Amino acid sequence: MSFKVFDKWDLEEVKIEDQGLVNYVCLDEVLVPHTMGRHVKRQFAKSRVSIVERLMNKIMRTERNSGKKNKAYNIVRDSMEIINKRSKQNPLQVLVKAVENTAPREETTRIKYGGIGYQVAVDIAPQRRVDLSLGFLTRGALQSSFKSKRTVEECLADELLLAAESDTRSFAVQKKEEKERVARSAH
Repeated sequence: MSFKVFDKWDLEEVKIEDQGLVNYVCLDEVLVPHTMGRHVKRQFAKSRVSIVERLMNKIMRTERNSGKKNKAYNIVRDSMEIINKRSKQNPLQVLVKAVENTAPREETTRIKYGGIGYQVAVDIAPQRRVDLSLGFLTRGALQSSFKSKRTVEECLADELLLAAESDTRSFAVQKKEEKERVARSAH
């Protein structure tokens, strides 16, 4: 018996190509992506939360959507419908591909040595890569829908489709490239 997210899209079709993210992009069989915080009891347990629910949680991070899980659920569900209509693909595969393409591999950290502070390039942990990627995707969608005639659902669908193709018009792809460029200059 196979479960389907939103009763429409099968999780067994989705493939994760980035081997570093396999353990951190969770594709659990969930009918409704809403765990009600059952994952908070253990450290690093958010890697066992469905990637769809984590996207919803990131949408709820803004002032306008703070704590509105049902609104975030509807935004994600409707944007998945739009992705399916436009691309004729499984929208969960598009989401996973977008996360893979927008997850930065390197960033900088500040080191203070002898009273002098300087930037050093460091590799990013896979958990942080997924967090940054989801944050970039949702921030790009919410910013493009603000004071616009387009709905949040349309903007999220556009952002995910552009990011899945590694298109530089995507906010998330731009942020990833910016972060990696700064890290390269700190070498």
